[in-house]
Amino acid sequence: MTHKKQHSLLNRADEACQVLKEHLKRGDIVRIISHNDADGLSAAGVIANAISQEEGQFHISIVPRLRDDFIRKLAQERYKLFFFCDMGSAYLEAISRIKGDVIISDHHQPIDFETGEKITHVNPHLFGIDGSREVSASGVTYLTVRGMEKQSLAGMALAGAFGDMQYYDRFLGINQMILEEGLKANTVEVYQDLKIASKNEEPLYKSLAYTFNPVLPGLTGDLEGSMAFLEKMGVSYGIKFSDLGPEERDILKDELVKLNPQIFSDVFSDARQPQSIRNIEDYSRILDACGKNKKYGLGLGICLGEKNNALEVALDLQRKYRETLVKGLQWIKREGSTVLEHIQYIYAEEKARKSVMGTISSISLSLGLLEADIPLLAISRMDNQVKISSRTIPEMVEAGVDLGQALKDASSSFGGTGGGHDIAAGAMIPYKEMDNFLTLVDEIVGTQLE
Repeated sequence: MTHKKQHSLLNRADEACQVLKEHLKRGDIVRIISHNDADGLSAAGVIANAISQEEGQFHISIVPRLRDDFIRKLAQERYKLFFFCDMGSAYLEAISRIKGDVIISDHHQPIDFETGEKITHVNPHLFGIDGSREVSASGVTYLTVRGMEKQSLAGMALAGAFGDMQYYDRFLGINQMILEEGLKANTVEVYQDLKIASKNEEPLYKSLAYTFNPVLPGLTGDLEGSMAFLEKMGVSYGIKFSDLGPEERDILKDELVKLNPQIFSDVFSDARQPQSIRNIEDYSRILDACGKNKKYGLGLGICLGEKNNALEVALDLQRKYRETLVKGLQWIKREGSTVLEHIQYIYAEEKARKSVMGTISSISLSLGLLEADIPLLAISRMDNQVKISSRTIPEMVEAGVDLGQALKDASSSFGGTGGGHDIAAGAMIPYKEMDNFLTLVDEIVGTQLE
């Protein structure tokens, strides 16, 4: 059955490819609109590279969300083809007012709306494929250009899947298919290695402290802990991993595997990229840092291969972002969370901390800094609104927790919006309703667990 579903999705993607080819043949400029996270930037990178390789032209906008007024503005633009990445499936009605042809390449739950023939809608959910685990937007976008022999873009498509946390010790479904195509075309390589962060760029103690996935208990987010760990082993903490001798590397590997066996496992690399971003997971983290810092042009520049100092700037952004994460984790260690009956929450008003609340939530649960079996809500104040990111672990999802549903239901009771996946979700509500909202989510999760 799965094969049949994949086949239907691939057919739809091929239809999109035909539409794209016809417009490129006529010399039309393609209008690209994409999301601002790692997956959205990778997706924009996939389509922009494909068009460039065909010697076509594009005009691109990266946005945090689709707003009706933005779609109205697009509808007045005179382009013949509009290409939406990582967004659009929830705005079919508004998008259907655009006069030109439209391709939507998204992996979020679509709304129920009959689109006319001017819209080619490519979305795994339409074919019964799980878009939160089996393919990300960059993967769907890759499928739409695959008919033009674009296996060289497989690595970039997988960067988006990493960015959307779709890799749990292996790829599934369409992601796995993309990986196999990349391997076959020699554009992606897989080998076993230590998965510590930026090991060619950072001194070793920082590499260990900045390794957030997989986590290293006692080292992740802890610069002093990492220094002490290396000193105890007799390894100089100031040198880079790449400068260690073979024997030291072996000792380090053995000690790290004791902390978390997953630290030595599959590493995916894209042979066409420069050394510092050859590792596809590192690449996705750099795009994530560009997105979080609203440096969308920089992220796109890297996807399009602009090497003149764009990489230096991005690596520096990533460094600052990681330092903010380390500070955030120290804050959680110090302050802990507020625990209700079925949920726990952390709350921030500081600007720097607000940008990393979702990420530090995930890491805190993995590291055991907070109780992993109590779903966590991270709350950031934005003037008279609060933004909520929630996280839990797979075991709690199995026990019945669905954060997407809980946040959707609770936020709509207080004039807010919310939703997402069972394991991670978000919401925005008025600040004055925060306490009532927390009480309601606590009740809903309690009911789910029963």
